[in-house]
Amino acid sequence: MPDTPATPAPDPGTGSAPASPRRRRRLWPRLLVVVAGVLVLALVGVGVYAWRVDRGLTSNINRGIDLPTDDPSSGSRPTAAPDTGALNYVLLGSDSRDPEDEGDGRSDSIMVVHLNRERDEAYIVSFPRDMWVDIPGHGQAKINAAYELGGPALTVATLEKLTDVRMDHVVLVGLEGFIELTEDLGGVTVTNKTAFTSHGFDYPKGRIDIQGERALWFVRERKSLPNGDLDRAENQRNVIKAIVAKGLSADVVSDPARFTAFTSTLAQHLTVDDSLTDEEIRRTALSLRLQSDDIELLQAPVSGFDTSADGQSIDVVDTEKLAELSEALEQDTMDDYVQKYPKG
Repeated sequence: MPDTPATPAPDPGTGSAPASPRRRRRLWPRLLVVVAGVLVLALVGVGVYAWRVDRGLTSNINRGIDLPTDDPSSGSRPTAAPDTGALNYVLLGSDSRDPEDEGDGRSDSIMVVHLNRERDEAYIVSFPRDMWVDIPGHGQAKINAAYELGGPALTVATLEKLTDVRMDHVVLVGLEGFIELTEDLGGVTVTNKTAFTSHGFDYPKGRIDIQGERALWFVRERKSLPNGDLDRAENQRNVIKAIVAKGLSADVVSDPARFTAFTSTLAQHLTVDDSLTDEEIRRTALSLRLQSDDIELLQAPVSGFDTSADGQSIDVVDTEKLAELSEALEQDTMDDYVQKYPKG
């Protein structure tokens, strides 16, 4: 008589017989299907989120800026550096409604943003608006006159002549609109080194929270600051860093509605050169590995102050240090430069 398979003993913990190997084999595919389904749903959710962010950014950004003419026969632009993989953006802040500004009522912030090859370090270098430089086709003048004389293209050409470094792209930011980002983010925190008051707002020394109008006057004020426009440029760098750091923080990125609103608002107030395509924006954004501590703030070097022949107060370029800065921008060695000159 053939042996009859023994009936499995009940599981002492459940009182029921344990699942047979055959049943367990049938359960594994079902479990894998469930897990795969969850992963697919998660990926679809991430894909939709990424699509919304991408659409909010690329559909709202403005174009229409020309870079300087690239004519090799005239030598009008520096030749491209050996391919380091780094990027140099000219960032121009314009606010035509600044009541404290002189001349045509436009306040210009001129910065170069350097992204290193690994995209895990960013360097924001301010060029003080009173730097006395050679503006192509116009002679010696304050650097911010380049914008008035020839817009972004001439400003880029002026920076390229000053540094002998080719700039990859230019981004024009509406200052007042950019400050709206502080409201989307629920405010940002900056360290204020000098206590001052401006237009009914008090800014004590130390870490302060700012947003909206309070943030706007923080970056506009210069007359109440001991170093005038140099201090204002530093405040502008600090606010830009605070906005970028908070906008890319885990709290914001993990909140789809909040991050989508942030990127959409950001794009609405940016105008870029025509050669900066959606694909390049997307590729660069996805390559970023930045945290707050990875953003360095610097000032282009000046050796002192003077008065021009026509009576203007000017900042004198420190040519030796500027040559070192220029080499660091071109060769992607900004980390070495910062270690040598922590404040630029």
